[in-house]
Parts: sequence; C-alpha cells; structure tokens
Amino acid sequence: MNGKEFFTNRYRQLGWEFQEATPKQAIRINTTNAKEENIIERLHANGIELEKIPFLENGYWIRNAKVSAGATAEYLLGLYSIQEAAAQIPATQFTRINGKTVLDACAAPGGKTVQLADQMNNTGAITALDVDKHRLKALANHLERCRVSNTAVYNLDARKAPQLNLKFDCILIDAPCSGNYAADKNWFQHRTLADVERNAKLQRDIIAQTAACLNPDGEIIYSTCSLEPEEDELNVDWAIKHLNLQTETVDCPGEKGLTNVFEKRLDASVERCRRIWPGETQGFFICKLKKRGGTT
Repeated sequence: MNGKEFFTNRYRQLGWEFQEATPKQAIRINTTNAKEENIIERLHANGIELEKIPFLENGYWIRNAKVSAGATAEYLLGLYSIQEAAAQIPATQFTRINGKTVLDACAAPGGKTVQLADQMNNTGAITALDVDKHRLKALANHLERCRVSNTAVYNLDARKAPQLNLKFDCILIDAPCSGNYAADKNWFQHRTLADVERNAKLQRDIIAQTAACLNPDGEIIYSTCSLEPEEDELNVDWAIKHLNLQTETVDCPGEKGLTNVFEKRLDASVERCRRIWPGETQGFFICKLKKRGGTT
C-alpha cells in the first residue's frame, strides 16, 4: 500500500488535511564558538539575511542569501551549523544537560551531536553511535569543524548499546525513519506501508536497548521526521506498556500527540508528545520519556 492518495487519506483520518510544504533553510549558531550578534553581523556583511526562529534560542531562518550558507568562512570555522528548524528541537528538550553523560544513539551526520555539545559547553561526555561507517566520516568531520571536544564516536548499532557497559543521564534517539514528503519531493512514489512497519520495528528495538542504558533519573528524547503514527505515537504507547517508561511534557510548537489512532485508543499520556505537521518546517515528532518512578 502506497501512493499519495493512500498516505494523504491516512493523514485526513488523523485529523490533518494535506498541504504542500517547502521548509525554509535554517542555521543554528554554535554559541560555544561564537557570539550570536557577531555571526548575524558577519553573515549580513556576506549577503546572508537571517530571520530569528521564534521557538529556538539559537536558530535562524535564511531569509535571503547571495552566497551559499555552506561556503562561508564562518561555516567552515564551525561558528554555525546548517540544520533544519524542526530538527533543532529534540536536543533542546532535556531538563539538564551540562556536565551530564549523554548518548546520541543514531548520531550521523552529526548535526544534533554538535548541538548537544554546544548546549553542554563541551562539558560532560557524549557517546555518539552510528552503524554506517561512511556516515561516521561526515560525523567526525562535523565534530572537528565545530571544535567539539567532549565526544567519543563508535561504529556501533544502537541496538547493541548495552555492550558499552555504560549508563547515561540523557539519551537522544533521533531514530532512522521513513521521513516525510516535505523533505523528499518523491516521497510518495517510493514509500510503502511495509517500509513504515519495518522502520517501526527497528525503532522499538532501539528504544528497548538504549533504555536499558538509562540512569534511574535519566531522560530519553525520542524523535523522528516521520508523519506515520506507527513510528511515532504507537511506538511511544508500546514503550509505556513494555519498558516501564512514562512520558514527560515536551515544550515546543506543534499539536498534542495522538491518543486515538485509526480507532485504536492509546495511553492518555501520549498526548504529552508533540506532532509537527509540515509547513514552514518539515514534519517532526518529539517525545520525552523517563523511567517510571524516576525523580524529576
């Protein structure tokens, strides 16, 4: 089962009418390396006009650009990263992160890893995993360019995270997913429901194995850029029921997580998640999880 009509009908059943979307290009200023006002002035001098993203502390949309944002000296020096606006949200949702032990479970190509390190001011320790050796090169380059010094990189499947014999205060699972049409103009032509179900199974495995590495009072941020509830709310509902996890409130724009999916009633606490339908940003889903009974 696939095709635009099939998927847009699903979205309608979930309460959202399909609309075309072209996300704006966005950057995030690495404040560990640079002062925000200086970068705004320098990019303006280079012919790049920025617009503050209201729901992000260090995020800016590129309003107009006479040169490529990836070809400036400021970019090459790691003073900012090119990172889609919605993709900047998950790493901001941890309650406390400075000095913490952090697992970035699916790290490549490294945008969120750099963001985590920036938020931590290069304190604490990040363990960054990815299963793809080729993508790890991009990750390593990104970390070096942005002068990240608190991160160790491993070529390891997140489903094998317990092999590290480490416990973490914060775990980011920006899970491999089916993506969405706003980021891929041919999405409807090559995605099927079978793809979605296969990805959902992989995601559940990653959640289960990484959750085993979480400290008692630690936090997991689970996110995807998929619009499909099998990869989003249904996975969170499964985690609540099988992994002794509970949801916490996510503080960002978007709609409440769905608690009725195709006539299946989910745990009421799933509404604490956030579902962002495509518009100015690509679609995204974000959830915060803690061990049941853990301290706040």
